[in-house]
Amino acid sequence: MGNNGRVTRPASARAPRLDQVCAAAVEVARDAITEVEPTDIGDHLQVVAEGDRVVTHYFECRMAGYRGWRWAVTVTRVPRSRHVTVCETVLLPGPDALLAPGWLPWQERLKPGDLGPGDLLPTPADDERLAPGYLLSDDPAVEETAWELGLGRPRVLSREGRAEAAQRWYDGDHGPDAAISVAAPAAARCGTCGFYLPLAGSLRLAFGACGNFFAPDDGRVVSADHGCGAHSETLVEAAETPVDELPTVYDDSAVEAMTVSRAPGSVESAEPAEPYGHP
Repeated sequence: MGNNGRVTRPASARAPRLDQVCAAAVEVARDAITEVEPTDIGDHLQVVAEGDRVVTHYFECRMAGYRGWRWAVTVTRVPRSRHVTVCETVLLPGPDALLAPGWLPWQERLKPGDLGPGDLLPTPADDERLAPGYLLSDDPAVEETAWELGLGRPRVLSREGRAEAAQRWYDGDHGPDAAISVAAPAAARCGTCGFYLPLAGSLRLAFGACGNFFAPDDGRVVSADHGCGAHSETLVEAAETPVDELPTVYDDSAVEAMTVSRAPGSVESAEPAEPYGHP
C-alpha cells in the first residue's frame, strides 16, 4: 500500500466571529458602568470578540490619575435572541497606561546606604549567605573563633555568602577596576603596600583593609590588586630643572671711574662745606 499521509486533520483554533448584535450594543455597555460619574467615561475605543456571541467594549477612562486606562464591558446574548446582557465591568490598563512599579518584598528593595541610625534589619532564618556556627566550616578564621569562644557565633558566613561578598568588593569602588586604581602606577598595588592589613580566613589572599590615613580607602576593605597614589613605596624623585643662564647685568670693563670728592687744596677753607658726594 502506498503512503497516504496523515489520515487525521489537526484541530485548528478558530478565531471567534464578532457578533454584530453584541457589537452594536455600545450604549448598553456604557450604561453598565455605574461606579463613576458619566463624565469619567470617555469615547468608545474598540470592540473585541471574546467568543461566540461574547464581545468586550472598551471606553476611555477620564478619571484623574488613570491615564491610559480603559473601561472594559463584556456583553453577550443567547442564541436566536437579540437581547444583550452585561457579563462584567472592569477597569483595565491600556498599552500606555500609567502603572505602579511591580511589588517587591522590602528585603529586596533595600539598597546599600538605606539603613540609618535606629533602623533594624532582621536577617531571614534561611538566608543562604549564613550557615549555623556549630557546623564545621571551611574557613580557618571561623574555626579558630569557635574554639576560642566554645560555641562560637550562632551563624557565620557560608561559602555562598563569602563568594558573594568577595565578588561585590572586587567589582566595586575598591577593586582593581576602580578609577583611582587604574590611574595609579602599575607597581602601586595594595598587596605590596606597608599600610595593607590582610583579612583573616579564606579571604586573606585577596582582600585586606587600608590603614593609610592619607589614602582615600582608609578604613575600607580593598582588593590586593587595588592601588592608589598613597602606596608606602611610592618615591617621587624631583625632576632636574635646567637653570637658564641669565644675561650679564653689568660689565666691569665698561665702567668709567669718576671722582666723587675734590683734591686737597682745591677748596678754600673759608668756603662752606658741600654735602658729601657732590662735585
